[in-house]
Amino acid sequence: MMRSENLLIGELTIEVTRKKNLKNLYIRVKPPEGDITVSAPTGITMDEVKLFVLGKLQEITKVRDRMLSQERQSKREYVSGESHYLWGKPYRLQVIYEGKQRKIVRTPTKIIMTVPEGTSIDSREKLFIEWYRQELKRVLESVVSQCEKKTGVHANEFRVKNMRTRWGTCNIDKRRIWINLQLAKKPAECLEYVVIHELVHLLEKNHTHRFRALVEEYCPTWQEAKNYCRPCRLIIWKKEIRISMMNRPTFSDVYDINPKTGALILGRIGWMIMLPSS
Repeated sequence: MMRSENLLIGELTIEVTRKKNLKNLYIRVKPPEGDITVSAPTGITMDEVKLFVLGKLQEITKVRDRMLSQERQSKREYVSGESHYLWGKPYRLQVIYEGKQRKIVRTPTKIIMTVPEGTSIDSREKLFIEWYRQELKRVLESVVSQCEKKTGVHANEFRVKNMRTRWGTCNIDKRRIWINLQLAKKPAECLEYVVIHELVHLLEKNHTHRFRALVEEYCPTWQEAKNYCRPCRLIIWKKEIRISMMNRPTFSDVYDINPKTGALILGRIGWMIMLPSS
């Protein structure tokens, strides 16, 4: 059973949800709008929730401001002046309306799109996606060759498609690997990490200790690459609740997660990533 109510702290509205079986208290800052929620056990008072939030208020405000300042991909209209990424580098888009050709050319600083006058946003987007597909395929061939040589594992087929929730997938039975088209926007190291990750699934189906050890062996910089791959961050602070002899809740910091190493540490922001490769 859950019940929700709002907590106002300054100009911030925080949704507090109480859950009967919850043992700990959590603050979450959710992208892309920086919505703040608190999950709390039913026995915790609103004053105790407020005290917990106030203790993290500076960090919450900093994280939320950063989320709100990030550019929203959904607003892309593929017009001159927009910034688009290729292999981790930003390029300024220039759109030229002339003739009947539809093409994209990259210079050291620009991506130049040439399309007929009156071309719709959807058509410009499709052209851009297809260009990303060709760029990814161009680089993928050499990356796959290098990664298969490192791992000693060979897939029957690599394919590219636009995916929302995964950077790559592996059909173990058919030995077929799908790569996310969006990796063309990331540094090339991300593509190498995802390819190795999926190839290792052909050796170890699940994310076991052996799986992680193999990824570490074949891609020692996997954690840095994985951090680059993270487009969406859900920030979480956690408090462990201990019931004292007087049956009053007391609080102690349990952990935060180092975003680079994944290690449990004290007194820092914890990161939970919504888009892992699998």
